[in-house]
Order: sequence, then structure tokens, then C-alpha cells
Amino acid sequence: MRISSTDVIEGGRVLHTIGKIKAVSAWHAANGAPLQDNWRELVVNELIRKAEDIDADAIIGLDYETDSIVPIEGTGLRLKRILATGVAVKLACAA
Repeated sequence: MRISSTDVIEGGRVLHTIGKIKAVSAWHAANGAPLQDNWRELVVNELIRKAEDIDADAIIGLDYETDSIVPIEGTGLRLKRILATGVAVKLACAA
């Protein structure tokens, strides 16, 4: 699986777009970083699994953002998670 944070794949040509895919990290305190040191690896692996499920050759436009912040009632604690998004594509000549 090839992955790019831009809309192009080095050495490849996008034949057609399949669709946008998303994956999220585990919930963690809103004022801190995710608890897992490898959270990026985990969400990218989930994106790859989703792309493979729909027979994509690559993911382009990989981006990370904060998903919604959710208050836990009665505790004063607020949780957030990191959302990874990308576009699953078919390449003209998959490598």
C-alpha cells in the first residue's frame, strides 16, 4: 500500500478515486497527547486495512486532525481523539 500526504503518488498515476476513508485513535484527555506512543502507526494501519477492504492501491491526502471533544458528565474530564483521513485510490499501474 502506497501512502502520500499530497494528492499525488511518486512514480504513479491515480486512475480513479474510490472514496474518503477515516480512522481514529483511542480516546484520551483533551489537554494531552494520545496514551499510545505509536498512535500514528495504529491509525495508519487502520486506514490501510480499510483501503485494502475496498481494493485500493494507495491512500492520498493523508491528514490528521482533532476529532470532536467530548465532556464526560459529572467528572469535569474532557476527551478527544485524533482523526486520520485520506482518499483511497486505484493506480493506473499498481506497484
